[in-house]
Amino acid sequence: MKIKYVASLLIMAIGQAISVNAFAQDLNNATDSPANPYGLMAIIDQGDWIAKGTLIILLVMSVGSWLILFNKYLEQSKLFSNAKKTRIEFWSAPNLESALQSMDEDSAFRYVAETAIAAKNEHHGDLAAKIPLNTWVEISFNRSIEEIQSRLSVGLAFLATVGSTAPFIGLFGTVWGIYHALTAIGIAGQASIDKVAGPVGESLIMTALGLAVAVPAVLSYNWLVRRNKSAMAQVGSFSADLEKVLLGGIKPQ
Repeated sequence: MKIKYVASLLIMAIGQAISVNAFAQDLNNATDSPANPYGLMAIIDQGDWIAKGTLIILLVMSVGSWLILFNKYLEQSKLFSNAKKTRIEFWSAPNLESALQSMDEDSAFRYVAETAIAAKNEHHGDLAAKIPLNTWVEISFNRSIEEIQSRLSVGLAFLATVGSTAPFIGLFGTVWGIYHALTAIGIAGQASIDKVAGPVGESLIMTALGLAVAVPAVLSYNWLVRRNKSAMAQVGSFSADLEKVLLGGIKPQ
């Protein structure tokens, strides 16, 4: 899992670097001159360590956001697929043992079912016997659902953080570029266009990059949260039906 994660991160980093380079080439080609001295590549080549550090932070945020988006999408898609398979195969099985065998090993629904069955079997212990059986099984269901929900929520905080902070990081780059422009004017003693074009262009590019990183992160966060709610609704429905089977022997219609 760690190797796959690192490989995915490297692929995303390479893709992001290619996209940044393409963006820089577009900025350079936007002018009639063969090379744009005020574009993104100029910041990378000639910018100070603060400007380059800002670009690196935005790059890490962007790569992390896209990596989380793809990973969470695959995770949610697998859960939806398991939910469909459970509706078709689980409830048509003749008994719980064969029903469990019909589910994938890493399925969230199988985890819920196995945990609940184990809780019912453990109720005969000295401590568990003091709690009513229906309450003990319900606690097991709630604990399993909370663990699944917590697992699905991993990474969403990063997307929320990127969406809320990336514009301000870009704004910091903007302020730094304007500071450079004012410094160039002070040193030159006059506000000539060749003295301020570079720092002002740098500040505008930083603003654009901050927004380019923040907007996908915010959209991804809202989309993934909505899909998580739909996924957890199916897990909750399965848990409610299975609880009836375990406690009352009532098979859902």
